[in-house]
Amino acid sequence: MRAMVLEKSGGSLKLQQLEKPEPQKGQVRIKVTACSICRTDLHILDGELPSPNLPLIMGHQIVGTIDTDSDHFKKGDLIGVPWLGKSCGTCPYCRAGDENLCDTPSFTGYTINGGFAEYCIADEHFIFPIPKNYPAIQAAPLLCAGMIGYRSLKKVKGAKKIGFYGFGAAAHLLIQVALFQKQEVFAFTRKGDLKTQELAKKMGAKWAGDSDTLPPEELDAAILFAPVGDLVPTALKAVRKGGSVICAGIHMSDIPSFPYEILWGERVVRSVANLTRKDGEEFLALAPRIPIKTDVKTYPLEELNQALQDLREGKLTGSAVIVLSSE
Repeated sequence: MRAMVLEKSGGSLKLQQLEKPEPQKGQVRIKVTACSICRTDLHILDGELPSPNLPLIMGHQIVGTIDTDSDHFKKGDLIGVPWLGKSCGTCPYCRAGDENLCDTPSFTGYTINGGFAEYCIADEHFIFPIPKNYPAIQAAPLLCAGMIGYRSLKKVKGAKKIGFYGFGAAAHLLIQVALFQKQEVFAFTRKGDLKTQELAKKMGAKWAGDSDTLPPEELDAAILFAPVGDLVPTALKAVRKGGSVICAGIHMSDIPSFPYEILWGERVVRSVANLTRKDGEEFLALAPRIPIKTDVKTYPLEELNQALQDLREGKLTGSAVIVLSSE
């Protein structure tokens, strides 16, 4: 099979010809149709996330068809593979229903091989059936940008006015959920990015502006999709007393010191770590009801390095999706 392999952090991915992976008990082999790119892939590539299992096939927003026998799926079923590849099921967090905080987890495309290849393997208990009427290319961004974004939005349940800092792949999906839930979205982008600000307003944002400015109204909550620590104190200034600032990324640059007065008033800063299977099930049930539409740009496997660079340089308005086979 063809696969794009990361041999060392800080390098580029190399196209290699490998043997098809063989599933173990409880696993299935998947013929990959499409795999969406996530900013976390950049953090792994750049060495900002520690100890990837090198050499590594990245990619954790995988849609493909079951290629082997399974107790839970039929051969040919269209399924999705998310970031959380497996949890132990026995640690205190797993027993409490917080498998996203598992002490010994496996992560797709980080500690175990992912979907930037023609085939991958996955634990059959940690994959999801793809909703009907979602082609693989459209469904792929739902598996991380959508699911972890949905978990972030759940953390501000009840908020009417929400700031989205960063309007990339996750925000494109979550604004549709927020509007469906009758919430107002205020979009913050890189300074001077008028094109993305106009797109946000076209998608239903009540207001859009530069990330270093205050919104015209006090916010109930803010979600930081951009992995920029400097935005934490900025967002705290934008939320009302009792409001929340949610850091949605797996990696973020250092948060600078800030005066206690902008935290005072029972404001809350919290992170979102990974996802649970319940998050994924809820989100994939909700997506077709809205229905969520994904904005994608497709690339062949051989152009994965270019796709990653386009994401790094902010050239994408939605999600980049690597296409490996026809549906």
